Amino acid sequence: MRKMLVITRDGSRSEEIGGLFGQEKHTGTVPVSTDTPPDREVDTLFVDVESLLGKHTSVAKGLEGLWSQYPSAAIVVLADEANTHHAVDAVKAGAFDYLTRPVEREELDLIVDKVRESDVLKSELDYLRGQFWNEDSLEYVDTRSRAMRDVFVNIRQVAGTRTTVLLTGETGTGKSLIAKLIHAHSNRKSQPFISVHCGAIPDTLVESELFGHEKGAFTGAVRRKLGKFELAHGGTIFLDEIGTVSQSVQVKLLNVIQERFIQRVGGESDIPVDVRIIAATNEDMNELCERGKFRRDLFYRLNVFPICIPPLRERREDIPRLSEVFIQQFNGLLNTEVKGIHPQVLDRLMEYEWPGNVRELENVIERACILETGDVLLPESFPPDLLDTQGEMVTSPVRTSLPLKEARRITVDLFERQYLSSLLEQCNGVIKDAAGRAGVTTRQLSKLMGRHGLDKMDFRTKNR
Repeated sequence: MRKMLVITRDGSRSEEIGGLFGQEKHTGTVPVSTDTPPDREVDTLFVDVESLLGKHTSVAKGLEGLWSQYPSAAIVVLADEANTHHAVDAVKAGAFDYLTRPVEREELDLIVDKVRESDVLKSELDYLRGQFWNEDSLEYVDTRSRAMRDVFVNIRQVAGTRTTVLLTGETGTGKSLIAKLIHAHSNRKSQPFISVHCGAIPDTLVESELFGHEKGAFTGAVRRKLGKFELAHGGTIFLDEIGTVSQSVQVKLLNVIQERFIQRVGGESDIPVDVRIIAATNEDMNELCERGKFRRDLFYRLNVFPICIPPLRERREDIPRLSEVFIQQFNGLLNTEVKGIHPQVLDRLMEYEWPGNVRELENVIERACILETGDVLLPESFPPDLLDTQGEMVTSPVRTSLPLKEARRITVDLFERQYLSSLLEQCNGVIKDAAGRAGVTTRQLSKLMGRHGLDKMDFRTKNR
């Protein structure tokens, strides 16, 4: 319940707003007193400009006195036509807005709504400044990339609003993750987050999926079905690959954004929905509009707050950190105990172009965690195109971030595996010959081969 207070020409105060419409008498008035303690419960203060000028040298001084008593109030100044210049001065000094007498009911309702919306926005921004990133998101927002830092700054700015966001970027850059971050850091975070991959739904079903349908609306509609917009009521709907939807669906989306109502397929009643829309695309929306594939008016509605996600090749400095995050993730899912990636392999990951972006990196790490038998991801666990043309690692300086004991063990293991592989290949997989050239017994060689997962038959096959 909002608390509003009116201060009239004579300085009396009332919680009755009848005086705004020209009534001379007010009930429940409270005399002005400088000894009155601050009242933080008043949300909106309607004050006549003459009361500001009566006891102060300027409108600004009068406002300061009111703010000392009502620090949380939005001040709306009332003025006759002759005093509108003073009202304008008050707005310049920090007042929320002004109304001219006689006040119309519609004007008053509009001002009250504006104050309410402003209060909501301020509370959301205060919340985000005080504690923004939740604990679950810290590992994702820890970036060394300047481009990604700019993205997260944009998320902080828009998350607390209900503004429509359009995420752009190549496939696999993490647009769905960004959408979830925006929702998780908004005041809607306790409400549903509904994701819709528009490109994965057949054209004939998109409308039903988004807006629902009534029983008997079409063949196979044996019961009423709620659409994604209804399911997302009060929360956020994420429309991925928005550029793929048909023209007819585009018209309905435009209507939903403008009117905030939907109609189920086969239905006649308007259903109100309170949904925050986040859309995403990997296409050039301007080009789609030029070709007539996408309505430009809908594009403008979706493109209120655009955020472009950079490809992984433009944020290579994040590859080590992302790799560690994925390793921890897959250790839990696969019940493995991988501790890291060999530094020489990591160097190669840094050089790779990553056409599939972050999603490709995630898939590569998952594959490596499945194949690796040790606690460090070695090159044999990665696809060949991530290594050089000979399938061997590119040399690089030793990573001193590792303890000496662990670094020595990794280096020795790597050397042994490469040495044995090269030796067995030269000897066509013949254990006796390879052992003789290595200066060890066949038993010792077999034991080393077992430790490194080497099979003599693999080397015989290579040379046939």
